[in-house]
Amino acid sequence: MQARGNWSSKFGFVMAAAGSAIGLGNIWKFPYVAGANGGGGFLLIYLAIVATIGFSVLMAELVIGRSTQRNPVGAIKRLQGGKWWPLIGYAGIITAFVILSYYVVVAGWTLAYIFKSASGLLATTDDKALGGMFTGFISDPVEPVLWAGAFTALTVFVVIGGVNQGLERSSRILMPALFGLVVILCIRSLTLPGAGAGWDFFTTPDWSKVTFQTVIDALGQAFFSLSLGMGTIITYGSYLSRDTDVVESGFTVVSLDTLIAVMAGVMILPAVFAFGLDPAAGPGLTFITLPHVFAQMTGGVFFGPLFFVLLAIAALTSAVSLLEVVTAYFVDELGWKRKTCTIWAGVVAFLLCIPSSLSLGVWSDATLFGKGFLDIMDFLATNLMLPIGGMAISLFVGWVVPKEMMDDFCSGNPKLGNLAKVWLFFVRIVSPLAIFVVLLNGLPFVAPYLPWN
Repeated sequence: MQARGNWSSKFGFVMAAAGSAIGLGNIWKFPYVAGANGGGGFLLIYLAIVATIGFSVLMAELVIGRSTQRNPVGAIKRLQGGKWWPLIGYAGIITAFVILSYYVVVAGWTLAYIFKSASGLLATTDDKALGGMFTGFISDPVEPVLWAGAFTALTVFVVIGGVNQGLERSSRILMPALFGLVVILCIRSLTLPGAGAGWDFFTTPDWSKVTFQTVIDALGQAFFSLSLGMGTIITYGSYLSRDTDVVESGFTVVSLDTLIAVMAGVMILPAVFAFGLDPAAGPGLTFITLPHVFAQMTGGVFFGPLFFVLLAIAALTSAVSLLEVVTAYFVDELGWKRKTCTIWAGVVAFLLCIPSSLSLGVWSDATLFGKGFLDIMDFLATNLMLPIGGMAISLFVGWVVPKEMMDDFCSGNPKLGNLAKVWLFFVRIVSPLAIFVVLLNGLPFVAPYLPWN
C-alpha cells in the first residue's frame, strides 16, 4: 500500500476544498440562474438552502473521508457498508469522471477567450457578431478540442504533483489570486454608471417573481455549486489529519464557496444592468453578453481578459478535484502509481471530451431524445448522478452508521452534541427528501406532471 498524502495545514485544505467547490457553477452559472429567477428572492432562498441542506451533506462527505482516510469506495467499505453501499463510492467516481469529460470542453473555452479578449477580437457591441463568433468557435471541429486538450494537460500536471506539491501548492496560489480578481472586477462593476439598478435587482427580493420552481432551481444550484455527490469532498476529507475540526473546516469551505457565488452576481449583474442588457440571457451571458459589456466599459480592454483568467482559474481548481477522485481510487484500491493513473485518466477524459465538443458542431445532428452528446453527459451527471449520489450518502450516514458519524462529527467536543443532533436530522430526513424533489424535477418524463410545474 502506498503512503497517502495529507494536507500540511488547515489553510491548505480549506483553499483546496474551496477550489474544488468554486468553479464554473459559481462564476458562470450562478449569475444567469439568479438573473432568470428574479435576483434578490432567489439569492435569499439560495443562502438558506446552502446553510442547511448544503452544509449537512457536505459535512456528511467530509466526516466519511476524515474518519476512514480512504477514497469514496474504500471509505464506505471501511465503514462496513455491506455488499451494496460501496456502490455509492463507485457511482461517485464515475460521476466525477463523466463531469470531467465534458467540463474540460467548457473550461477550454475560458482559455481560448482569454486570448480572444486580449487580442481585441471581442471588442464589439454587436450582439449578433459576438454570438456568431461564439457559435463559430464552439462548432469548429478542431480549435475547441485543442483548447480542451491544453486544459486537460494543465489538470493532469497539477494532480501528478500529489496532495502537497500538486493540489495544495496550486490552491495556495490560485485561490488567493481568484479572490483578488473577483474583488477587482466587483469594484469595477459597482462603479459603472447605472450599476445601482443591477445591485437593487440582485439584493432586493421581488417575491412576486418567486415560485416553487425558484426554490427548486436554488436547491439544484446549491448542490451543483458545492460539488456534492461526486466524491470530491470525501476524497479531500480523507487527506485531513484525524484531529482536524471538521465542523470549522466545513463551515469555512461552505462560506467561501457561497461568498464567491454571491460576489460573482455582484460582479456581473450590475454591469449587465449598467448597459441595459438582459440579466436572464442564460449560458450566453458569459461568452456573448459580457464581451459586449467589456467593449463598452472604460478599461474593458484590461478587465475583459482579466475576467476570463478568473474563469479559467475557477475551472482549473474544480477540474483538479474531479481528476483527484479518480486518481485516489486507483492509488488506494489498486496500488497504481499516481503518475501512471493520472496520465491514463487524463487521456481517457480527453478522448471522451472530443465527442462532447463535436456534438456542438459537425455532430450536431446526431441526437438522442433531442440532446447531443455533451447535453446527454451533462443531463446524466447533473440531473441523475449528482442527486442520487448526494441522497445515497445522506441516507448512508444518517441510517447505516449514525453512531460512528456522530462521534466523529463531535470530535470529542461535548458542546457540539446538540448541533450534531440537528445535523443528523437534516442528513436523515430533510436533505434526502429535498434532493429527491430535485431529482424528480430533473426528469423530463416526470417533471411536467409535478404539481409545481
